[in-house]
Amino acid sequence: MQYGICHLSIVPIRSSAEETAEMVSQLLYGEHYKVLEQRKHWSRIRSAFDKCEGWIQNLQLTFIEETLYDELNGDKSPHFTIDLVSYIEMDKNNLLPIVLGSVFQQKWNHIHEGALITSKQEKPNLINTALQYLNTPYLWGGKTPFGIDAAGFTQMVYKINGYHLLRNATAQATQGSALSFIEESEAGDLAFFDNNEGVIDHVGIIMENNYIIHVHGKVRIDRLDHTGIFNYDTKTYTHQLRVIKKII
Repeated sequence: MQYGICHLSIVPIRSSAEETAEMVSQLLYGEHYKVLEQRKHWSRIRSAFDKCEGWIQNLQLTFIEETLYDELNGDKSPHFTIDLVSYIEMDKNNLLPIVLGSVFQQKWNHIHEGALITSKQEKPNLINTALQYLNTPYLWGGKTPFGIDAAGFTQMVYKINGYHLLRNATAQATQGSALSFIEESEAGDLAFFDNNEGVIDHVGIIMENNYIIHVHGKVRIDRLDHTGIFNYDTKTYTHQLRVIKKII
């Protein structure tokens, strides 16, 4: 088994070993992974954080020793960047831009002068983090302030604050404990929504006073009630409420 780490700003994870394949997720700077299979130009990897599997180009592959992989797995207080964009100085006059939610490891002797979160945050801070992504455009498989999907958004907001969510909405809906009514929820809880076949395909973060922040075309704030999400712009319900979960 081989192991790797993301030493670039963003690395796309694709569903198959070709450039035109669907992007299922992304690696951000500092995220580590197992290398499951290697081909001439592509490698299949599994993210350590959420077990997401897919293919990355070998040109974007950086190997690490198993001992470092295990050390990173055991790190209970990773340092997450909390600026929309900051810079890593890898060596003299060699700067790498990195995005919100990247993982900074001081042991690499890289220099980072931006803001960091270094410990688990209280639940109210989830909303502060979520608002940093406001107006981010929708991008399937995205995890950054320059393009993000619904589950990537909730995962990153929770991750930056020290909590673990899986990668897609269906998987996230298996976590935490269900609430019976919206009135039982509090800011930071998750609301899940299903399609006409009953499959959970959307998730958002509940705010105070029956508002919700979620990704629909962009990261936006709408109203939430027992029917679902009411879109102010279109004056219609866009998503059908399935369940509310308390993760924290």
